[in-house]
Amino acid sequence: MPAIRLDCTKCDRTYAPGAVMNLCLSCNAPLFARYDLEQARKTLRPDTLAGRERSMWRYHEVLPVEDAAHRLSLGEGYTPLLPTPRLGALLGAKRVLVKDESGNPTGSFKARGLSAAVSMAKALGAKAVCLPSAGNAGSALAAYAARGGLEAHVFLPKDIANLFVMETRAYGARVEMVEGLITDAGRVCAALAREHGWYECATLKEPYRVEGKKTMGYELAEQLDWTLPDVILYPTGGGTGLIGMWKAFEELETMGFVGSKRPRMVAVQAEGCAPIVKAYVEGRPDAPPWPDATTHAHGLRVPKALGDFLILRAVRESGGTAVSVSEAEIVRGTKDASATEGFFMAPEGGACVAALRKLLASGQVRPEESVVLFNTGTGFKYVENMAPLW
Repeated sequence: MPAIRLDCTKCDRTYAPGAVMNLCLSCNAPLFARYDLEQARKTLRPDTLAGRERSMWRYHEVLPVEDAAHRLSLGEGYTPLLPTPRLGALLGAKRVLVKDESGNPTGSFKARGLSAAVSMAKALGAKAVCLPSAGNAGSALAAYAARGGLEAHVFLPKDIANLFVMETRAYGARVEMVEGLITDAGRVCAALAREHGWYECATLKEPYRVEGKKTMGYELAEQLDWTLPDVILYPTGGGTGLIGMWKAFEELETMGFVGSKRPRMVAVQAEGCAPIVKAYVEGRPDAPPWPDATTHAHGLRVPKALGDFLILRAVRESGGTAVSVSEAEIVRGTKDASATEGFFMAPEGGACVAALRKLLASGQVRPEESVVLFNTGTGFKYVENMAPLW
């Protein structure tokens, strides 16, 4: 089912779908796709899901690509939600589950968002796509562009692990290495996108990447028999997944699949780059840029998120919190998950393990509560940059 309109997330302006749109023309804020949920619920029902394809496209009524032939899919989504009793016992919690995104195409949750974004780019007539990346998003963009026969341009910080560069180039993308952080790569990417007319797929700079990411929320509800956990811990750089899940829960309630009770959303960041944590503690509606951002968990090294106000809104509306962890705590969390449950997590997943340990110790999460941790990718991609800490 196509979107019926695009809504600005900050002002009251709306747009008709079907044209290439980036940010709101009035206030430069991200746009959300909206659907006819009354129509969607007629076919998107628990009893109809059982026989559907085991990918994120099983929820096609609430995704923007109407024609199945236009969906560029490599089998993304439908990842396992696994109980982790040994890890929970180590941390002092009774009901800990891990949503393991490492089995996605290109090894991370980025496949969800880029499948949706690149599919829509092609459906809207784009010939070339681009984005800045800390690693995983670039390889995902390149893979889906290759799948759809589009030209891909990826802009990476120069200090990124070589594996990400090799993988992205292997998919045929044109890679440019940029001095500085992802924000610096983003400025270069945006300028060249304007100059050459490329479709920019940077985080929340077009309306459809978040739609792919929101399917994590749909899957959680389905896998938990249409209930939601008490707490969700999510590693937060650009925060698209957290924002997307919050959108998904609203849609699920509107369609009658879940009630009004929401999980407490926890934004997890690294101590060396924690703009959301600082803004949350200070009561700010948005987060000023973080100076001298540094962390080995490159997915968390985002000094300024375009959707910072949406992350903070979801955290506060849910009664959640934002917490930062040290590099040593990230490594410990990654090792704990590996040794107790057999997960070789990306460091961003290890950050969630470390954050849960802190929240249990402080009493912000109770031992009997149901908790979902997100492991956003495979640890194998991070061997090069994590080795010095191991």
